[in-house]
Amino acid sequence: MVIWKVKRREWHQVAPPYFGMNNSLKLIRRLRVIYHRLPLPPSVKKPLGWLYHRLLVRSSRIIRSGIFQGAGFQPPSIKPCAQKQAAPDYIVWGVIDWHFRQQRPQHIARGLVISGRRVLYVSASLKDDERAGFDVECLSNSKDLFQIKLYAKGAPEIYTSAPAVSTLSQLRASVGEMLEWAASGRVICLIQHPFWYHIAASLPNSRVVYDCMDHHGGFGNTASEILILEHALLRNADLTVTTSGWLYNTVAAHTAHRALIRNASDFGHFTCRPASIYRDSRGRRIIGYYGSIAEWFDQDLVEAVANYFPDCCVLLIGADTVNARARLGRLPNIKFVGEVPYQALPYYIHGIDVCLLPFKIVPLTLATNPVKVYEYLSAGRTVISVDLPEMKQFGEFVRVAKDTAGFLSAIADALANPLSAWAISCRHAFAKEQNWTQRVNALISRAEAVTDNPEVSVVVVTYNNLDLTRACLASIDEHSHYCPLEVIVVDNASVDGTKEFLLEWLDASSGRRLVLNDENRGFAAANNQGLAAAHGEYLVMLNNDTYVTPGWVGTLVRHLQRDKSLGLIGPVTNNIGNEAKINISYTDMDAMLEASARYTRRNIGHTFPLRTAAFFCVMMPRHVYLRVGPLDEAFGLGFFEDDDYCRRIEQRGLRIVCANDVFIHHYLSASFNNLKRQDRQNLFERNKAIYEAKWGEWVPHVYGKVDAQI
Repeated sequence: MVIWKVKRREWHQVAPPYFGMNNSLKLIRRLRVIYHRLPLPPSVKKPLGWLYHRLLVRSSRIIRSGIFQGAGFQPPSIKPCAQKQAAPDYIVWGVIDWHFRQQRPQHIARGLVISGRRVLYVSASLKDDERAGFDVECLSNSKDLFQIKLYAKGAPEIYTSAPAVSTLSQLRASVGEMLEWAASGRVICLIQHPFWYHIAASLPNSRVVYDCMDHHGGFGNTASEILILEHALLRNADLTVTTSGWLYNTVAAHTAHRALIRNASDFGHFTCRPASIYRDSRGRRIIGYYGSIAEWFDQDLVEAVANYFPDCCVLLIGADTVNARARLGRLPNIKFVGEVPYQALPYYIHGIDVCLLPFKIVPLTLATNPVKVYEYLSAGRTVISVDLPEMKQFGEFVRVAKDTAGFLSAIADALANPLSAWAISCRHAFAKEQNWTQRVNALISRAEAVTDNPEVSVVVVTYNNLDLTRACLASIDEHSHYCPLEVIVVDNASVDGTKEFLLEWLDASSGRRLVLNDENRGFAAANNQGLAAAHGEYLVMLNNDTYVTPGWVGTLVRHLQRDKSLGLIGPVTNNIGNEAKINISYTDMDAMLEASARYTRRNIGHTFPLRTAAFFCVMMPRHVYLRVGPLDEAFGLGFFEDDDYCRRIEQRGLRIVCANDVFIHHYLSASFNNLKRQDRQNLFERNKAIYEAKWGEWVPHVYGKVDAQI
């Protein structure tokens, strides 16, 4: 019944506006509802299911394709509440659909919302649609929690294969539409399945946290390519959170950035005894279990329990995915209840005399930190478990058996000696401290910490143009959203009050350094001074006639971290003499921030090759700088030092790219505009000759061929 409700809800979200206009779709919808209501045995329903998917689903896709052909994606009319300035949005990249079963993902998401964060929960179920877009379901009255179903052609399963290149491209575009709809700024990507890695890791202005809840290699349907993705995720995530000590130790081989944040209990939901609780119809005492009855469920052990305690009811609650009923259902004292809603669980738990954890000892269960144990204890129940590593943390509150005989003996003792009121209160006290609020606070503390970031040094060379310098440095402070960030200003003997301003700027905050030259040493020499003084693992050269946008530093760093073939990366801009220039319009800096955000959200993770990156803004790893060396100071005041440096990078087999998901506003050549026209031309010709003596004929820069659609 629960599964039927979920499937019906998904169907309602396919295309609500069109059902009233199309009789064929109404018929398909009605047949689907009837199919899920049929009270037929699996042997009959399975062939019907094959026909259903073969005929009805294929027909519905053809109909939907006809409806949507040529129709662009329209964002949902419902709007989320505004993102709080100091709080990042959390995108939870789900391992299950929100409505499947109430587990860690939903509890964490709700806790994040309570803490003041907005949460976009990306369902594990994709929607088959060729467009870039998404469906949304609001899950809270305050409009700060949503389930998102991303569009992907063919709607591939996330568990059985890695996304194809075309799927990755479409999913990134779909996520861009989602970010634009939500007007998301800073983002924490909480990945709960490796399938999402390449999509989530490419988001601008984001941090990547892997919430490692399971040993994925232990599931029978996990493809080898998913495990390869998981290893990449472990290596490159900003933080990996594990739910068990076994997982914590296992991931240590792949990452040093890890934290142990176990599961917990919704204590208030489970501790209160309902007015009515489950009772066996024959008055027998109840030995019970709830949860998945899957390949890790020890049927041999449960059969031994049923045979050893024939006068007790062995109650099994949960989805039977391995047809255990065929074997165990023949025993007269075993009762299968099936899946029950989360809200109904206290009704059953408070009726159970002894709660079981009858798992096989396999890597999958060695890695698990069972939520149900916290919930059993919240209800003050006796718990008997097989010998799993995570049971040690529960101490005397969980009785651990090393073999079948010990398991049966522990149950017999528990039935003979019911818990006292004091023992129950001790279990309550323990479980109350193991709550989701505490776990969410621990997650926020680690996920939003910046201590693990590699340091970035930004070198800004100034020569007069005080107003531009002031605006540039202010934008770095306001929009970088990155720490640790070192800003080094090298002034080339400005005479317009810049020196005095910079001295005040230096004293106003930490992480700032200042070099004051007695003469104008030129662009290359001044940048070399800054680069030589820099401490960062990543180095930026940024003109003072620029204005940066939110998250620019972290997004550029992420590109360099993902692709080790890159030697140099720059952003797109409004004003430059090469392909990095895009067609974008705005009237002021506020409008610029809006327009550039629209552009970058729709170009998530996208870069394109540049022959020469203009040095109004470039970033490179320190190891590249150490290999290539400083800028050539023979170019004096400027012109061609960037062309020269790019040739030197290429010479070492490294690539130069432009990030389409980072935009920097550029006023263009503010310092050169102070030179007389003839002096500029003479300088250009002189430096061109120097360049061509080293590299041959200079190839003029060209603009991009495709204009941005803003």
